[in-house]
Amino acid sequence: MEEVCEGKDFSFPKYEEKILSLWSEIKAFETQLDRTQNLPEYIFYDGPPFATGLPHYGHILAGTIKDIVTRFQSMTGHHVTRRFGWDCHGLPVENEIDKKLGIKRRDDVLKMGIDKYNEECRSIVTRYVEEWETIVTRTGRWIDFRNDYKTMDLKFMETVWWVFSQLYDKGLVYKGFKVMPYSTGCKTPLSNFEAGQEYRDVPDPEIMVTFPIVGDQQNAAFVAWTTTPWTLPSNLALCVNANFIYVKVRNKNSGKVYVVAESRLPALPTDKPKHNVVNGAVDDSKKSNVKAKGSSSGKKENADVTYEVLEKLSGASLVGKKYEPLFNYFMDFSDTAFRVVADNYVTDDSGTGIVHCAPAFGEDDYRVCIENQVISKGENLVVAVDDDGCFTSRVTDFNGRYVKDADKDIIEAVKAKGRLVKSGTFTHSYPFCWRSKTPLIYRAVPSWFIRVEQLKDKLLENNKQTYWVPDFVKEKRFHNWLENARDWAVSRSRFWGTPLPVWISEDGEEIIVMDSIEKLEKLSGVKVVDLHRHKIDHITIPSTRGPEFGVLRRIDDVFDCWFESGSMPYAYIHYPFENVELFEKNFPGHFVAEGLDQTRGWFYTLMVLATALFGKPAFRNLICNGLVLAEDGKKMSKSLRNYPSPMEVIDDFGADALRLYLINSPVVRAEPLRFKKEGVYGVVKDVFLPWYNAYRFLVQNAKRLELEGSAPFAPIDQVTLQKSSNVLDQWINSATLSLVQFVRQEMNAYRLYTVVPYLLKFLDNLTNIYVRFNRKRLKGRTGEEDCRTALSTLYNVLLVSCKVMAPFTPFFTEVLYQNMRKVSNDSEESIHHCSFPLAEGKIDERIEQSVDRMTTIIDHARNIRERHNKPLKTPLREMTIVHPDLDFLDDIAGKLKEYVLEELNVKFLVPCNDTLKYASLRAEPDFSVLGKRLGKSMGVVAKEVKAMSQEKILAFEKDGEVTIAGHCLKLSDIKVVRDLKRPDGTTEKEVDAAGDGDVLVILDLRPDESLYEAGVAREIVNRIQKLRKKAALEPTDIVEVYFETLDQDKSVSQRVLHSQEQYIKDAIGSPLLQHSFMPTHAVIVGEEHFHGISGISFVIYLTRPALAFNSNAILALCSVSGNTKFADGLKTYLLSRDHSNLKSEFQRGNGKITVRSIENIPAMDIIFGEHVWLTVGDFYSTIKSEKN
Repeated sequence: MEEVCEGKDFSFPKYEEKILSLWSEIKAFETQLDRTQNLPEYIFYDGPPFATGLPHYGHILAGTIKDIVTRFQSMTGHHVTRRFGWDCHGLPVENEIDKKLGIKRRDDVLKMGIDKYNEECRSIVTRYVEEWETIVTRTGRWIDFRNDYKTMDLKFMETVWWVFSQLYDKGLVYKGFKVMPYSTGCKTPLSNFEAGQEYRDVPDPEIMVTFPIVGDQQNAAFVAWTTTPWTLPSNLALCVNANFIYVKVRNKNSGKVYVVAESRLPALPTDKPKHNVVNGAVDDSKKSNVKAKGSSSGKKENADVTYEVLEKLSGASLVGKKYEPLFNYFMDFSDTAFRVVADNYVTDDSGTGIVHCAPAFGEDDYRVCIENQVISKGENLVVAVDDDGCFTSRVTDFNGRYVKDADKDIIEAVKAKGRLVKSGTFTHSYPFCWRSKTPLIYRAVPSWFIRVEQLKDKLLENNKQTYWVPDFVKEKRFHNWLENARDWAVSRSRFWGTPLPVWISEDGEEIIVMDSIEKLEKLSGVKVVDLHRHKIDHITIPSTRGPEFGVLRRIDDVFDCWFESGSMPYAYIHYPFENVELFEKNFPGHFVAEGLDQTRGWFYTLMVLATALFGKPAFRNLICNGLVLAEDGKKMSKSLRNYPSPMEVIDDFGADALRLYLINSPVVRAEPLRFKKEGVYGVVKDVFLPWYNAYRFLVQNAKRLELEGSAPFAPIDQVTLQKSSNVLDQWINSATLSLVQFVRQEMNAYRLYTVVPYLLKFLDNLTNIYVRFNRKRLKGRTGEEDCRTALSTLYNVLLVSCKVMAPFTPFFTEVLYQNMRKVSNDSEESIHHCSFPLAEGKIDERIEQSVDRMTTIIDHARNIRERHNKPLKTPLREMTIVHPDLDFLDDIAGKLKEYVLEELNVKFLVPCNDTLKYASLRAEPDFSVLGKRLGKSMGVVAKEVKAMSQEKILAFEKDGEVTIAGHCLKLSDIKVVRDLKRPDGTTEKEVDAAGDGDVLVILDLRPDESLYEAGVAREIVNRIQKLRKKAALEPTDIVEVYFETLDQDKSVSQRVLHSQEQYIKDAIGSPLLQHSFMPTHAVIVGEEHFHGISGISFVIYLTRPALAFNSNAILALCSVSGNTKFADGLKTYLLSRDHSNLKSEFQRGNGKITVRSIENIPAMDIIFGEHVWLTVGDFYSTIKSEKN
């Protein structure tokens, strides 16, 4: 493995760029697809975005979810085709062209020519394809852009025709009028799910208008309330609720007689005493807008003062009464119109209890007028507003005026007729076109419909067969949408889209629906190479009834682009014209993922078409994500610049960090996320840097073996590692298997958001437990064999965790893998070609739990130390661990004991399973858990829980449940608190404890003189480690450490160095040498003076390893050669040699080298450990062993 830099110098974004180059060079994605070609298919549907804008965080989020799932499925033995798709048709494209060309009305397009207009649309469809590919690829997503699909492709459009023809043949298609949300800005109706995408609180006019009752003896008039004055010219009926009581009232001042619902009488304007009147006119808008609902509010006492009730009438008795029309534009409907009808949609929560009906501009209006024969179904409904939202010539006084602009003049006209009772403004939530940002109107449009209402039961049944994350979106939001599903208007009177394949004869009697290009060519005799309007609108088909019946021509409409995207599962593979076996073996698809807004969009259209075509859902598994908002909680806006660009974040922190940040957030549970750039940095700091440091520690110590002359590092096989007797090896191996098992389990359940928290805990355990507690082993201080076992274990854990996390963090895992694979003989070219790990081997739950509890014990003990200002450098005499589980106590007092004592700097550990010896128990109910469940019983249960005896609490812990006041309570419902019973005669400052209801930790904090020397030794080690960092030394840099006392009384420091010699040597990796041993040729790399450290003062020196000579032995060697003067020359020669090269020569010569290159000196054999030592530490150890 190659050396790696420090974490602070590692640039995640730059290394990701290198990995992108590697993937491109080795064709990593293409190779993965080729190698899995014969494996079972995993069908993933990628919803097509529009390429007329750049990708945002919502796209990146959904793309990341898709990439994680499909990478996982590829690694678990599936072939996953991933083709990018583009939504090419529809309003987003037309809007762009309308802006570019200044097109305002439909006629502008017709004058320009549909051919020119459509080609303009085609020219911008792929405007940002290159940018999309760059950004999507940079995020690490593997998807095929070369073999993409476009909804404007001939094959895709042909399948859309086939889908429609199948529905037509099943009797699920009909043509009719429907009042729909209509965008005057886009000049097209919108589906209900499109209309619900943008609401704004806006002020609209509200008025009350009179409709005089024909033949009424008191000249009474119905009063209706509306917030859409522009619909009044098209009024054809009034609607009441047959179950309401209505009143005929006279205004005591004006004498005018009105009919309104009794419950709505307070909504009528009231007369007030003149001295209270400021602006008392009935049409004063300021007074009527005091409350949000204007006429919907009012006070009964004021109404009683102003109005006299003449008569009470049932709603049913009003039905059939005729009234005088407000305008005369529809007098040709007089025979059936201008009368009262009844329906339960009329409510008494606002208005007057009487609704004015304009059937062309209200869904309920249209339905009620059809049901009451005011108009006839199938009749050419008169719609007095054109496609641009302007009045037609039918409304002579306002012809050509935009309806919203005409409101004020219509109100004035009503007032001039003496028919205005009240006017004002009314603030309410109103739908806007999410594309043109213009207010929607409701307008009757002729359209082709799919009978969705007829499919409702099957849709609900199919929804039950699907699996959603989170499930509440399926069970509530989507279920409710299906429950209220309405027939779907799939045609649009537009230009750039897939044309409806419907040819109709001039008399309307003959209809042919095309299901293929072949059928059209056969019937028309015309070669077809493009299905867009300007390429096929001219094609006619001879009537089958004979020449005298003329020809059939295609209708003008095109498909709603949602129909195209809903056809994607079939159209992207050109089914049924191609890929029949592929489709039929793998339908429904395995997986889809998009945002919450698609519950009323793509998810819905997928479900409707699949149900209509095959009686099945379109997909099996679905992940629904929430919205990514700006940090201030508002929608991300380019104009507001309230969010950082995705590429800026990636360039700063890397794509992997952005991916994990998004996945480890509420947004994957369909909740909103407030995007914070600092959050992405937090992922780098908390996840990637600890992970990288553990990997770097492995590489450094593997390289150290080579530097020390040992055989290069090669990982030990997994079977052998599983037999390791080291408890932390056993633990981390088990924890790694648990990680594999958990991630497999969660990924199979599509719960991506649970993986990152688990990984965080795993990495924390790896770095802060395994690496930290095993530093001596990993650094080779417990012998080379043990070192290689520890390094191999760390290598295996990192390799397995990289494979587990490869779908989530494809770049970083590849970086680590590419270096780690260099010491493995049979590794794959890319980590993404590896199989996902299997949880092979036995998971040791006991040791995992024991180590988990050990970390809890360490945390508790640290907390106690902090409370009493006792730093870890201060040794303590004893700690007691109280827990009822004897197996755990055996582990903590046995194989885990040394780690606990060393980490906490405690001399003795005492286990105790008698929980009442040191603690008194009390039970506390968990109100957050029990409150909702128990309701009113909570008080009684809480009282009894708190009164539980010690014995009852112990029995509860043993049994795992207890019945109180008739309620069965589990361990998760009651918190058991252990309060310390302090030994007699001790204070809190002398003995203290901490616990969590599971384990109790007791520390003896009393000073102990016998521990003084151990404490001083810790301080010395601490200063040495800090000096190493100050000297910018790497952990693998070998230095010798010298100690010089500055005290007059040297006995104290000498005593410490003698008694703590082994501890210091283990801690710093070499003997702590007296300053007097330092040779004059030693190179000092660090030096620092310390004063008053635990009562002593000293100097620490760090030097490069220096040769030590046995002068007597060298003199004797030179005497044998006949010249004692050459001893100094020999030393000088050896000191001039490179230290590492000299070390290697001794190793190759089994501790002996022959010196021949010194002038006038015959060849001499120099023996390591007799004439020379490579370090002063080695020399010191030799002398010491000889003395012993």
